[in-house]
Amino acid sequence: GWEDWFGNWKENVFDFVTPYPDFNVEEVQKYAQSKGVKMIMHHETSGSVANYERRLDRAFSFMKKHDYDAVKTGYVGKIIPRGEWHDGQTMVNHFNWVVERAAEYKIMINSHESSRPTGVHRTYPNYIAAEAARGNEFNAWSVGNPPAHETILPFTRFLGGPMDYTPGIFEIKMSHYDATKKEQVHTTLAKQLALYVTIYSPLQMAADLPENYERYPDAFQFIKDVEVDWDDTRILEAEPGDFVTIARKTKGKETWFLGSITDENPRSTEITLDFLTPGKKYKATIYQDGKDAHWEKNPKAYTIKTIEVTAKSKIKLNLAAGGGTAIRFLPL
Repeated sequence: GWEDWFGNWKENVFDFVTPYPDFNVEEVQKYAQSKGVKMIMHHETSGSVANYERRLDRAFSFMKKHDYDAVKTGYVGKIIPRGEWHDGQTMVNHFNWVVERAAEYKIMINSHESSRPTGVHRTYPNYIAAEAARGNEFNAWSVGNPPAHETILPFTRFLGGPMDYTPGIFEIKMSHYDATKKEQVHTTLAKQLALYVTIYSPLQMAADLPENYERYPDAFQFIKDVEVDWDDTRILEAEPGDFVTIARKTKGKETWFLGSITDENPRSTEITLDFLTPGKKYKATIYQDGKDAHWEKNPKAYTIKTIEVTAKSKIKLNLAAGGGTAIRFLPL
């Protein structure tokens, strides 16, 4: 059904259980299991919510049969039944009901194009993430999210629950793929790494193409290392629309991560590391903007350095315009 649904207000597009002929569900399942990989399914409803609700139990049963324990639900397009809206009461009830039904199947939900959650994940912890705001993909086909966007979200959208922002874009400008394209991500590459810490989500995505990561393996190492679940969170400094610096402690470990981001203005600051365990030494691997980095003029300039620190140490951060810094603190 993917061939002609987009832009067409159609009711019965997907059935959520029938693969294309060249997608062997059983073989993919076996291969994933052999590699220790867990699968996530995509349920794009095409906005046809009535159709999705009719098929929901069959879809969840199909997922459990084939070892899918998580689903990304999508609601692109106008809502069916006609006259309903993404943020209307009927749809809010729908989003909550899908999460409740998924809990009965022990399935995790990551919703896109949904209304902003308001703490529902505290009742249903299987609601692990939601887009529910302008995510990173908005940069690909529009004027994009301004550099200040990610410094505003902690004071607004994040209050309702975890967000699937899809960070980790290394190829910043769309002109890389098509010279006529002017769209771009309005951050530096280093800021994309910092977002894994400043944006809380138990499900994080490496959202760029594999070949783009292969060109920057040293930067991609941070995405491989960064955690998604935390024992402790410290807001070290923040100003709505200007900057945010957050430190988080890995759940069950002594490892800490720090993310610092700024708006369209460059910023220098000094951070005291008193959140680290006193008496312990840590190796700090710092991923930072290059000296000439700039979100528009030179977004991919970055440097990486390693130093030894303790809870008494201080670190100076120099963030480029639209930039950021990401740090991993590994106990020695």
